[in-house]
Amino acid sequence: MAWEKLRSAKPLFVMAGPNVLQGRDHALRVASKIAEIRERKGLFMIFKANRTSWGSYRGPGMRAGLEVLKEVKSTYDLPIVTDIHETQQADEVASVADVIQIPGVFLALPDKT
Repeated sequence: MAWEKLRSAKPLFVMAGPNVLQGRDHALRVASKIAEIRERKGLFMIFKANRTSWGSYRGPGMRAGLEVLKEVKSTYDLPIVTDIHETQQADEVASVADVIQIPGVFLALPDKT
């Protein structure tokens, strides 16, 4: 579903959001602004939250973070993009996220499983 919307988005789609979830209230404020831009500009907007380096702050933890992302998705009808750091996280994250990203920094590391 999200893939078809991405492919047909005109003139483009935009992924926006914090690099890392800093908390529920912050995420909902950011999502509100993204939804506002979507309505005002008519763009296909995606809420993105993921960290960009191995040593950076990881957010509230996977389960708490997924609860926040689930609320963002349902409250503002925004598709979700986030990343995973270990292969065993894929199924649980996929239950909320529309797109799962695997950061390049993690591709160079040995699998911990």
